[in-house]
Amino acid sequence: MKTTSDAQQGSERSSACRVALVGFGTVGRAVARILCEHRDGSIRLTHIFNRNVERKKQDWVPKEVAWTEDIDSVLNSDADIVIELIGGLSPAEQIVRRAIESGKSVVTANKQLIARCGPDLLKLAGTHGVHLEFGASVAGGVPVLPALRTGLSGDRLHGIAGILNGTCNYILSRIENARVPFSEALEEAQAKGYAEADASEDLDGGDARAKLAILALAGLRARVTPESVRARTIRPVDAVDFDYAAELACTIRQISRAELKGDTLLADVGPCLVPADSPFGRVQRNLNLVLTSGQYGGDMAFLGAGAGGDPTAVAVVSDVMFLAEGLGGKKRESASSVSTPEISCDFETAWYLRFFVRDQPGIVARLAQILAAHHLNIDSLLQKPGFEKSSLPFVITLEPCKDSQLRPALEAMAGLDFALRPCLCLPILR
Repeated sequence: MKTTSDAQQGSERSSACRVALVGFGTVGRAVARILCEHRDGSIRLTHIFNRNVERKKQDWVPKEVAWTEDIDSVLNSDADIVIELIGGLSPAEQIVRRAIESGKSVVTANKQLIARCGPDLLKLAGTHGVHLEFGASVAGGVPVLPALRTGLSGDRLHGIAGILNGTCNYILSRIENARVPFSEALEEAQAKGYAEADASEDLDGGDARAKLAILALAGLRARVTPESVRARTIRPVDAVDFDYAAELACTIRQISRAELKGDTLLADVGPCLVPADSPFGRVQRNLNLVLTSGQYGGDMAFLGAGAGGDPTAVAVVSDVMFLAEGLGGKKRESASSVSTPEISCDFETAWYLRFFVRDQPGIVARLAQILAAHHLNIDSLLQKPGFEKSSLPFVITLEPCKDSQLRPALEAMAGLDFALRPCLCLPILR
């Protein structure tokens, strides 16, 4: 015989939004714990999928939750929402597509998936009357994507810029504060768990440009493939560059930026000089910062922890709760149109050129001759004392010019016999 309490609990379970979790790694585990510890009857975890699932089971997960290695049992279940946290493109893309096609909404933190397949998946979700939410795919616990898609949707955004990779920001701020070599800062980041053993995706800009593609989709309604965005590595940045940057009242950060100019999207990822007292200049360690520029609302800033299991899990669960509130009324959003602009890196900025040379007469005159031949104006020349003549660093800054104007001059400089290293060329953002 059922008691009133049993009947009430059964009713709550039947009316609750049913959620299946695909992936039980660092983030998946944190998501499951939040869902299990904060049960108010509106959301119920029903399935956890993972490979070698027997080794993943936890006693704090309610007994009614089904642990499985069979993805079909999840996709054929009565779950309303599938949370995808396995990462990568395959089999994540296939799982998300099948979930949508089976009438389930999807929440994901998968930046590579959204960066490459986001527009198509959003269209697919619209066709099937379900939702795709990806607020955790950029900047972890910083709610920038929900803000772009809801809070700022009434504005007409024309620019987005950000510090999107905590690994790079930790390394660069460590070099800045301790004047240690790049290699030492990287080793420290790896030892602290901020960088992978192979950190190429972070250091060379691949991670940040995937996130920039997602921000462009959510905020600028522009379809951008990550590979269409130029990514410049932070590896050549030296401690001496921070000395010279300080002479210009600047510091150095990896900046991802996108700006709509008519039918063209200017986009670039890489190290830049930024004013030391600017929002970007003040961001230290592994924090993320996103700045948006709108026609009506002006500039907005979003700052916070960009990675880690708990901050990312909070963003995932926030998306789930947003969907759970809307699913009860069966409210569906129509997908907004997405443009496909031409992608260019031809920003017009001032420039920082750092050389390491074998000292000899006529070096500055030769460089000035090349710059003049390409109609580029020198703004300043900086040379700090105390360096060996056999490996002498100095800096030339240029007045604003387009990237396309500067590239031929850099090619001409690359063949000079006194150059010990390739010229480090960084935009100066004011």
